[in-house]
Amino acid sequence: MKILRRLFIFLILIGVLAYGIYHFGTKIAAEKMMESYMDDLSASPVLNQFEQQISEHPQLEQAIQDGANVDESVLPFSTKEEATKNLVSKFSVGELIEMGNMAKDGLNEDEKLEMVQEFESRLSEDELLALKYIAYKELNQ
Repeated sequence: MKILRRLFIFLILIGVLAYGIYHFGTKIAAEKMMESYMDDLSASPVLNQFEQQISEHPQLEQAIQDGANVDESVLPFSTKEEATKNLVSKFSVGELIEMGNMAKDGLNEDEKLEMVQEFESRLSEDELLALKYIAYKELNQ
């Protein structure tokens, strides 16, 4: 009986430890990814090209404008860090890196459509709206 109790306590401790590693591991991974991409974006002309592409495509501009009139308190997240953490939980790190590299190299219409469909299939309407809100906030700083 004493062995069973120790085994049970040991299993509970392992479970708590695994949850802690998962919780803090995703947070650390999200922060590192965000930091890396922000450094890359600030050091390259990609952000200006991105802003220019948005202004050239009325559909993209309208989608981002949808985030302008949103009450921040109803969104599941409202900061870049929280968004990154959410995306890491919905997509694998490899998928996010691949999407980031595709965006850096420039996207044709088919790739843009494919990326939008991928986001729409994995994210809820509230999460998409939160991403639009963050994009609007970042582009209009």
